[in-house]
Amino acid sequence: MTTAPSLAPQAAATRATAAARAVDVWKVYGSGEAQVIALRGVSVELERGRFTAIMGASGSGKSTLMHCLAGLDSVTRGDVHIGATKLTGLGDKGLTKLRREQVGFIFQQFNLLPTLTAEENILLPLAIAGRKPDPQWWDTVIDTVGLRDRLGHRPSQLSGGQQQRVACARALVSRPEVIFADEPTGNLDSKSGAEVLKFLQQSVREFGQTIVMVTHDPNAASYADRVIFLADGQIVDELTSPTASGVLDTIKRISGEQ
Repeated sequence: MTTAPSLAPQAAATRATAAARAVDVWKVYGSGEAQVIALRGVSVELERGRFTAIMGASGSGKSTLMHCLAGLDSVTRGDVHIGATKLTGLGDKGLTKLRREQVGFIFQQFNLLPTLTAEENILLPLAIAGRKPDPQWWDTVIDTVGLRDRLGHRPSQLSGGQQQRVACARALVSRPEVIFADEPTGNLDSKSGAEVLKFLQQSVREFGQTIVMVTHDPNAASYADRVIFLADGQIVDELTSPTASGVLDTIKRISGEQ
């Protein structure tokens, strides 16, 4: 009797290449007439060593998806994985450990402690975890973000672009499984924003980092390898090797604009 070849090894290989993935994820807030369905059965795999942008109109579910993938919010139904770790069902202690050791964050607000120097802010997550940076990797990160002559400065002595580069270095220095960036250029002028996006792109292409970025800006999304589009809590389209004009055209098509 001939047995059909198993697809399990292929599926396992696919999962092994995913830095993060969601499987049939639903997120529901409230109940009754006040119920809001933010995510409707979303399944997506975010490949290791790639820069993925998530886009959508306000209320599309893009930030909710990122928060669920990063373990910042729980899911109503479905499963979320970071690498080989299943987030669904992890307790507070397990989630805290995962976010500290496997995930990096970059937010629109720089979230730097004003009393600490740039160097101390960058090293803070490692210090909390009782770890020291790898010296060679530290030098690589600092030289890449161009902050060596600013390490002794406090946030108030740095420009907005420099502060966000500190936040980028802080996310990268622990070599996390994946970095989640939520509108990282939202508070920056175009020049500073471009510098941050180029750094994120470089960290993927040269260092193999995995980055997932939520943005509303087609130009910012064009720095990514892949763009995922959400509408009404569902993935409705995606682009690979995107351009700003291609992203804008896709947004217009999804929204019904001519």
